[in-house]
Amino acid sequence: MMDSRILLSALLLVLGLATVFAQTSAPEKECEAKNGTSCEECLKEVKCLWCIKSKTCVTYPVRTILPPHAVCPLNDARWGLCWMNFQILIITLAVLGGVIIIAFFICLFCCCKCENFGSKRFEAKMERQANKTKTKQEERKAEMKQRHDEIRKKYGLSGQNPYSKFA
Repeated sequence: MMDSRILLSALLLVLGLATVFAQTSAPEKECEAKNGTSCEECLKEVKCLWCIKSKTCVTYPVRTILPPHAVCPLNDARWGLCWMNFQILIITLAVLGGVIIIAFFICLFCCCKCENFGSKRFEAKMERQANKTKTKQEERKAEMKQRHDEIRKKYGLSGQNPYSKFA
């Protein structure tokens, strides 16, 4: 819950800074000039905020990030879209941020678990291959010993080594 608040605050800060930099030399006159119009007309300008309760178009108060209750209650404030109030916009962004963070951690957990599972599978495969190689090597060693014994028998060298008593 705390991460979504931080994410929401950062998002609103970026939006607020973008609004500050987008303002012209006389931004207040543009929004206040649209007071007698509709919500759609007011929100054509990004820096404007429509208040349904008072049916006024005001310049978005960028210094406070969220519009204060004195300007317009969050439930009645419209910014960007006429059909979505500011409070629902904040809640939606917080929920989306939370879902993205949770999905990220789930993917991170799954990837780590799958990686460990894959490495265990890889280690098992390598162990089987090593056992197979060792078995083949022992078979070859036994064959070589058998051949050497046959050669010793053929040439009469199968007796005890005469030099073994000196060792």
